Amino acid sequence: MTENHLFLKRARQKSGDDAHRIKIQKAISTYDTKVDEMIKRQFTDWQNARKSAAAIKEYALANLPDLLLEFEEKISKRGARVLWAETAQQARQFIGEIITRCGGQKIIKSKSMTSEEIGLNEFLAGQGIENWESDLGEFIVQLAGEKPYHIVTPAMHKSRSEIADLFAEKLGIERTDSAEELTMAARQHLRQAFVTADIGITGANFIIADAGAIVMMENEGNGRLGMACPKVHIVLVGIEKVLPRLGNLALFLPLLTTSGTGQQLTCYNSIVRGPELAPDSDGPEEMFVILLDNGRSDIYAQDDFRRLLHCIRCGACLNACPVFRTIGGHAYGTAYQGPIGSVVTPQLRGLAEWRHLAHASTLCGACSAVCPVDLDLHHLLLQTRRVAEKNRKSKFYWRMAMKIWAQCFRSRRAVELLRPILKLLLPVYKSILPAAKRRGIPQPAKKSFAQIMKQSQNSIKPERTDR
Repeated sequence: MTENHLFLKRARQKSGDDAHRIKIQKAISTYDTKVDEMIKRQFTDWQNARKSAAAIKEYALANLPDLLLEFEEKISKRGARVLWAETAQQARQFIGEIITRCGGQKIIKSKSMTSEEIGLNEFLAGQGIENWESDLGEFIVQLAGEKPYHIVTPAMHKSRSEIADLFAEKLGIERTDSAEELTMAARQHLRQAFVTADIGITGANFIIADAGAIVMMENEGNGRLGMACPKVHIVLVGIEKVLPRLGNLALFLPLLTTSGTGQQLTCYNSIVRGPELAPDSDGPEEMFVILLDNGRSDIYAQDDFRRLLHCIRCGACLNACPVFRTIGGHAYGTAYQGPIGSVVTPQLRGLAEWRHLAHASTLCGACSAVCPVDLDLHHLLLQTRRVAEKNRKSKFYWRMAMKIWAQCFRSRRAVELLRPILKLLLPVYKSILPAAKRRGIPQPAKKSFAQIMKQSQNSIKPERTDR
């Protein structure tokens, strides 16, 4: 089956699952309330904050090569090694080489959607490397053998009861519906992984050019442990995450947390500038930063889509999207879901196979309205459709049918002449279609809209003017 057929199959299944939809609506309604309250509390001018963030990202993109080189120079001076990965395969290769050289057998991972993008978990499993997700949500979906459901809240689709059953089965604990006890069970399991892991792999929310630093935001403390406990720390981050100056965080930290989780600030905000150096007494002995391209340079080269690289992966557009709220994250079949995923995925993985995602939108503009960096996502979705159709090689009979349709529908008279012919041919056409498709074809109206309007206008009596 093609990705389009798989998407439609999953979407039909999830949209018809009432229990699934209730869980998602409940989770997102709670999120909406928190975000609305925090915007009012934290920003005196939300729209100006969005425009300021967009301007900073625009400056960063305009100077992207220089800022990335500045970042490399600054962090390299403090002992970190920067590796440039042009493709997902090259990024996996770098990680594999580091693991082999260090003799790594166990990995603890946190805060990295880019690792989902490059299929790192599957790669590590194929190499026989023990790998544990340390974010609670990621840990839950890993135990369940699933992919993350959402960019920020990967286990949004799981109820407490389902998590209780999962932990009882996979961790061997006594079943409990207490959220505190379930969290403690996960913590106890992962603590051992932290102290025995050879390598910690993390993502980064931002990389800072003038400070030569990576920035990671989290609420559980696991990311900080994953960076500090193992002897080797690998950072996997997209090249678009660069910010020019450390001072930019004064805007971007509250902007991301407000839109992502409805918080004033995340509980743990780490700024890391390199591995352990004397007189430091903690931190990893080695640090590698893998700057991932994997199609981002191609996006950068397109004037119509370059602003996609503004995205800070807050997940706000997913929560606002009526399509995502109906079909959920797994239906998309990709690491990045919702409106942003529907534009980014065709760019990263190919328009020919993934163009259908751009049609998974009502173009209502809700995603654009909530984006903290002022991305006009609904226009980018429409632009993706236009480019995809322009590059699409349709079959000859379809092109001819469209040309005939275009000629006929230019003339109201031609349409009216064709209506009775189409009425006669439609039953014949429907009889050769499968039953499932047959039901989706509407029955033509007895009268056209123009005929109804004309009849309606003729029935309205003109007002008397001789009073």
